[in-house]
Amino acid sequence: MSQFTFKMPDLGEGTVDAEIVAWHTKPGDTVSEDQLIVEVMTDKAAVEVPAPVSGRVLSITGAPGDKVAVGSPLIVFELSEGAKAAAADAAPAPAAKPPAPAAATAPSPLARQGRVMTSPANRRRASEAGIDLTTVAGSGPGGRILRADLQTSAPRPAVSDAPDTTEIKVIGLRRLIAERMSEAKRNIPHFADVEEVDVTELESLRMHLNHSRPKEVGSLSYLPLVVMALTRVIESFPQCNVLYDAARGVLIRHRAVHVGIATQTPDGLKVPVVRNAQALGLWEVAAEIRRLAERARTNKATREELVGSTITVTSLGKLGGIASTPIINAPEVAIIGLNKAVERPVVHQGAVVVRRIMNLSSSFDHRFVDGYDAAAMIQALKERLEHPATIFIPTVKAP
Repeated sequence: MSQFTFKMPDLGEGTVDAEIVAWHTKPGDTVSEDQLIVEVMTDKAAVEVPAPVSGRVLSITGAPGDKVAVGSPLIVFELSEGAKAAAADAAPAPAAKPPAPAAATAPSPLARQGRVMTSPANRRRASEAGIDLTTVAGSGPGGRILRADLQTSAPRPAVSDAPDTTEIKVIGLRRLIAERMSEAKRNIPHFADVEEVDVTELESLRMHLNHSRPKEVGSLSYLPLVVMALTRVIESFPQCNVLYDAARGVLIRHRAVHVGIATQTPDGLKVPVVRNAQALGLWEVAAEIRRLAERARTNKATREELVGSTITVTSLGKLGGIASTPIINAPEVAIIGLNKAVERPVVHQGAVVVRRIMNLSSSFDHRFVDGYDAAAMIQALKERLEHPATIFIPTVKAP
């Protein structure tokens, strides 16, 4: 027998360590090559690491929440004679939730001795319910345990023993979100702008387009229309389509508009990126937003799909409220927020009428975007949304 030590791989872009999110093996297990053994999180992305070889696990390094340096021993395998140890690079993949611990029930001091008589199905049910079969009195022939016996023996929580508090370790994506949000609020002087937008005509266009397309295409929301309008407006406000390289003290202005779409997932907030949105049509933008959101929510988004945005759009949908204060997705300098669209009475062309109103709540990095420019950009975006035909007309530049 021989041993093979697999070290924490270099996951790219200057990564010096990775956080253990969840182990999928333990010492004593036998694993096959390419079997998932551990999930880790870097500052850039979540990664699933497969086994580079087949063998028995002798030891592992780190518990969930611990960081392991690149190049440090991660897991040690015992190889069978003739097995070839070949390290395998881990392909980037989204993080997954660590499995919840199984329920456990303390055995009764009156537990029966010897073999318990019951069916395989009831053994499985008992295992899932955390029932110790040796403590169950069987009502079947010869004391055989029936399904009804399990129902009457299911453990009931003792209220008096329940803890008043629960400690949840902040690891993985949630830790990364916390660190990035704190850093953004600490280092970026946010300038907020809230503007009321009459989206009555936009809603009429949206409904018309939805009725004119096959159902399998998917329903059109406000989001792709806002993204389309933003790509037109940003041509006149290039200082908002910028990334700030703090280490070099340099603003990197982009010609292409790579729009981050803030997406709520079971694991927390992710921001998949619609690349070159300025070159896409409306239905292409809508389809890409749906595709990326689904991949993000199901932990299938690749690292390349989650990085590289130049400006972010966030929407709370029907929960959007009246206004919000979105945090800038550093190193970007601007984020556009959509709030809930509601019908209410307003003065329109000299008369009080019912119109559909939606607020845009946006934030800008005041170090690099002046208040005047931020307000002017939002006004330009408002104009496009209130006259939706202009969303499809390129910006006319002065000669």
